[in-house]
Amino acid sequence: MPSRFALPDFPWDALEPAKARAAEHPDGIVDLSVGTPVDPTPELVRRALTDASDAHGYPQTHGTPALREAVAGWFERRRGVPGLDPAGVLPTVGSKELVAWLPLLLGLGPGDQVAIPSVAYPTYDVGARLARAEPVVVDLAGDLPQAGGIRLLWVNSPSNPTGAVHDVDTLARVVRWARERGVVVASDECYAELVWDEDALVDGLPRPGHVPSILDPRVSGGSTEGLLACYSLSKQSNLAGYRAALVAGDPRIVRRLLEIRKHAGMIVPWPVQEAMRVALGDDAHVAEQRARYAERRAALLPALQGAGLQVDHSEAGLYLWSTRDEDCWSTVDALAQDGILVAPGAFYGAAGARHVRIALTASDERIEAAVRRLSR
Repeated sequence: MPSRFALPDFPWDALEPAKARAAEHPDGIVDLSVGTPVDPTPELVRRALTDASDAHGYPQTHGTPALREAVAGWFERRRGVPGLDPAGVLPTVGSKELVAWLPLLLGLGPGDQVAIPSVAYPTYDVGARLARAEPVVVDLAGDLPQAGGIRLLWVNSPSNPTGAVHDVDTLARVVRWARERGVVVASDECYAELVWDEDALVDGLPRPGHVPSILDPRVSGGSTEGLLACYSLSKQSNLAGYRAALVAGDPRIVRRLLEIRKHAGMIVPWPVQEAMRVALGDDAHVAEQRARYAERRAALLPALQGAGLQVDHSEAGLYLWSTRDEDCWSTVDALAQDGILVAPGAFYGAAGARHVRIALTASDERIEAAVRRLSR
């Protein structure tokens, strides 16, 4: 009998038949299933990596002081979080490894629960199972549980896959609930700069605080106690191949993570740390990339709607959360017949079973091809 802690099958393997069908299209596949960047890594970031390539010594697990100061400065400038303690900053080898290992690094195990959204990035569930803790679904907009063994609660805003954004009041209520119970709140915020409300933009990027961070003083009350914000540069800076991400917040918790990561050798290479430092100091390339995605979204959204799909939420992030009010696999198969590959919402939980996730991460030419096919 399989254990309730057993890992699920890797979901993307189930998409192979649809991928094969889409690839048979005479004009080739338009793969909108995976959110992997396709645009060039900014030249200033590549130059920083090259300049730091004489990396003969071991890097610092905690990150260089210059990098941690850059992260703190970025949180103040871009996320509306002043005075972040650099001691509470830690670079990670991409954000997925942090999501997967955080329950274990926090000492969770059998008898503990990890709360995750009802529609969620699958690795939140996987991380709980790796620690042999129990994943439980919690609706942050509804009534939070008054009892139970929850020790870690995941927040994802803007959401992957739905693109929904939590407001200050919702997040502040979650923080109060968690602190009353000694629960750690980890907030996955890696799409925060990719906002589609043009009225919210200043110099091509959203106003700081428009998408509130869990560390925003309006949410946190000015304290990072029990709070972690996770962030990735993969999307906003096209650094997925660099595995460049970070976690920031409560220095006490970060100290525990740092201690274990030192023992385990979980270290971001020094050239990548330097590339991160430079990327975090330059807003222009982020605004440029956001504008690229905005143009692709502006082309794809009406085409999907014209083809009979309703797009829900999707006010931020890299995905259009779409439905024809049918089983998600039926929608996947129908789009695959037109050579368009999308991700079934069932990958993200039972609550997503009637939606598909459609990514904006394709070239302008492939987005145009998808628009032509949808418009026939």
